[in-house]
Amino acid sequence: RHLTMPGSSRRSEISVISGVEVIDAHTAKLVLAAPFAPMLAQLAANSGAMVSPKAAQAAGENFGLHPVCTGPFKFVDRVAQDRIVVERFGDYWDKDKIKIERIVYLPIPDSTVRLANLQSGGLDLIEQVAPTDLETVRNDPRLQLAGVGGLGYNGLTINIANGQRTKTPLGQDARVRQALELSIDRDALSQVVFNGEFPPGNQWVAPTNPYYIRELPIPARDVAKAKALLAAAGTPNPTVVLTVGNVPVSVRIAQVIQSMANESGFDIRIQATEFASAVQFVAKGDFESFLVGTSGRSDPDGNIYMNLACNAALNYGHYCNPEVDRELDAARTLETRADRLAHYRIAAEHILQDLPIIYLYHQKWLWAFSTKLSGFAPLPDGLIRPQGLRIE
Repeated sequence: RHLTMPGSSRRSEISVISGVEVIDAHTAKLVLAAPFAPMLAQLAANSGAMVSPKAAQAAGENFGLHPVCTGPFKFVDRVAQDRIVVERFGDYWDKDKIKIERIVYLPIPDSTVRLANLQSGGLDLIEQVAPTDLETVRNDPRLQLAGVGGLGYNGLTINIANGQRTKTPLGQDARVRQALELSIDRDALSQVVFNGEFPPGNQWVAPTNPYYIRELPIPARDVAKAKALLAAAGTPNPTVVLTVGNVPVSVRIAQVIQSMANESGFDIRIQATEFASAVQFVAKGDFESFLVGTSGRSDPDGNIYMNLACNAALNYGHYCNPEVDRELDAARTLETRADRLAHYRIAAEHILQDLPIIYLYHQKWLWAFSTKLSGFAPLPDGLIRPQGLRIE
């Protein structure tokens, strides 16, 4: 389905699949056009989510409004920006591990409001606890805290070649992007916004990841060099429109960047937009820069290929460097980390010079939950697993 569906955002993740053969009722054989190291990681993520072919065909593009899948819960209801409701699926293959009858997901953008609802008993579990609220959670005997380092990254995606809004100094001149990066103190950003909980980064994986290119470390802030680059580019005072989701933490990140970049001569104009709408605008090229991240994949390919390969579905800025594509394609065919790292290093040298994405930090997943809830285990992909969850 992901290979053939019009508008598929996952095709580039599994495009190496050339065919599927049915062996028996419980076995399928994937035929690949080339060796593909990330295959199992891709199938363990979104690309491998199994859905009902009958339901998907019947609903067409509206399948997301009433999905039929293979999980431990069945879909009941969704009200946009209000709630998603699921109920226990009695025929789930591992149903004995499911102790919760019903789950209601409530989107609450403000972390302070989320925590207040948890403390009042209106919620049992919340995600993305603000690092500034960690002590509050630790000091509340009614609450528990869990955290784990994430797989993804957050940064500034730059519009390089997607429509008319690329015709800016930032979009057209790598020196301006380099100046913007040198204007930002990543450590200070983490301290101010996240109490130092979120590690700074300059690549698609965190510095603790075995696929991090250690020969290309995080550059120190250098305002003088940033000004020199802007002068060389002939734009000493460039204006940059920065699109961000209209949630407090995103706006705060943007404001810190705005303040830092101003010292180098940048005029950062923050455009706070409802996140789903922002993604739609960005996909159409209606942006100059976008503060966004990815939840990440267990294989590094999932953090870079679909975001920066030519014509990849989530390459919002339409960055395209044939040499980068060649190295990413080569890394996909190799098995050992050392062999793959050699290609990722060459790709990184181009990417960190071109800066289609200015990587900033890596999220730590933080959850708080009632002491009445047991069985919760944090995992680096940030997804909540209901298996074993129990309300006492």
